[in-house]
Amino acid sequence: MRIRLFPFVGFLAIGFLYIQFGFTQQLTPEEQLGKELFFDKISAPPNMSCATCHDAKMGWTGPVAGVNAHGGVYRGAVPQRFGNRKPPSTAYTTFSPVFSFDVVRGEFVGGSFWDGRATGERLGNPAADQALGPFLNPVEQNMPSVEAVVDHVAESKYADLFEEVWGSGSLQGSAGEVYDLIGLSIASYEASSEVNPFSSVYDVYWVTSIAAGNDPEDVGLGEGEKAVLDPLSILTDQEFDGLIEFGEYCAPCHVSNKFGPGNVPPLFTSFEYDNIGVPKNPENPFYDMDKVFLENGMPINPLGDAFIDFGLGDFLRTRPEWAGMADDNDGKFKIPTLRNVDKRIGRGVPKAYMHNGVFKSLKDVVHFYNTRDVPEEGWPPPEVDTNVNRELFEGVPLGNLELDEEAEDAIVAFLKTLTDGQ
Repeated sequence: MRIRLFPFVGFLAIGFLYIQFGFTQQLTPEEQLGKELFFDKISAPPNMSCATCHDAKMGWTGPVAGVNAHGGVYRGAVPQRFGNRKPPSTAYTTFSPVFSFDVVRGEFVGGSFWDGRATGERLGNPAADQALGPFLNPVEQNMPSVEAVVDHVAESKYADLFEEVWGSGSLQGSAGEVYDLIGLSIASYEASSEVNPFSSVYDVYWVTSIAAGNDPEDVGLGEGEKAVLDPLSILTDQEFDGLIEFGEYCAPCHVSNKFGPGNVPPLFTSFEYDNIGVPKNPENPFYDMDKVFLENGMPINPLGDAFIDFGLGDFLRTRPEWAGMADDNDGKFKIPTLRNVDKRIGRGVPKAYMHNGVFKSLKDVVHFYNTRDVPEEGWPPPEVDTNVNRELFEGVPLGNLELDEEAEDAIVAFLKTLTDGQ
C-alpha cells in the first residue's frame, strides 16, 4: 500500500475538517457491541461470522484469493452450500436511505443487499435489516431460528455489554425484540468511523480543495485547472486526468461531486439500481446447487445452469405495490459505493467485481464499460438483456465510450485514490 506524506501546511489549513473524516475515533458502547457481534461466529456449525465475508483488509468484502479469482461467491457455514452473489462491501452502506420509489428520479432508491430486499422499512435502517438476513439464511450462517441467535448472544462474553447498551434485562425480552436490537447494534458498528474513516487520498484532495474555496461540483468532476482544484498536488497528473474522465462518464451513478448526508465527502453512489449488461459468471458455484439439498429435501437452486438472476425485478415481484414495475427493473442491481474498490490484503491478491464476481480487475471493469457493445471485443451477452443501460455520456453511449487505453488507465489510477488508510 502506498503511503503519502502530505504537506504539513495542508493539515494546518484543513485540520478542523479533516480530523472529522480522517481519523478513527474510539467506539461508543453500542458500536463496540456491534463489533463484537460482527466478528462473532454466530453460525451452525460455528465457523462463520459477518467478517468472514466482509474483511476490513479487503475493503469490507470477500478476502479469499482463490474464491475471488473464480466464482466470487463464498461458501456458507455448511461448506457444500453456496448462494448466488458475491459479498458487497459493508463500508459506507449505512448512508443508504430506506428503500422507496423516487417519483422525481423515476427510480428505486435505497435499501441494502444487491437487490434492495433489506429495505429498512421495519427498523428504519437498511443496514440493520441486512445484518439480520445472513444469520438465518441456510446458505450463509445457517442458524436454525431467531431464538438460537438470541440464546447465543445471551451466553456470550459480551452479554453484559448488550445490557449496558440496551438496558438491564434487555436480553430477557421477546426473541424478536432482542433480534432487532442485534441488527441495530451491528448497523451502529457499520456506521462507525472504524468502518467509514473517510481517510483516502481522494478525501484529502476533496477537503483541501473545498477549504481552498472551490465549488464541490468542480472539485468532484475535475472541472478546472489542476493547480486551482488541487493546490497541494494531492493527486498525481494521471489520477487527476482519471478524475476528469470519471466525472464525464461515471459520476452520474457513482456520485463524486456532492456532499453525502451530514456533509461527509462524496459517497460514490447514487443508491439507485442499474443493469449495465453484466454477463453470467460461468464459475458461479450457484449453478451447481441443483445437486445440493436443504433439510427440507429441496435443492438450493432447482434451475441449475438455467438460473437467471433478475436482481431488483425479482424482489419487486414479492411486493404487490411494486410488482407491476418488476419487468422494467429486471437485471438491475444496487449501484455500490466505489470507496475501497481497490483495497486488498496484499499486492496481487485478486478481488471480484460486480454482483456475481465475473470481473477480476478494475481494468476489466473499466474496459467493459467502455467497450461492452463493440463486437470486436467479444464480450459475452448480458445475463439479463432487457433494461440494459445505454445512456449517452458526453454524446457517446455506455458500452461504446470510445476511450483510449490511456484514458482507461487514468480512470483506474483515480479509482485507487478511494482506498482508505492513505
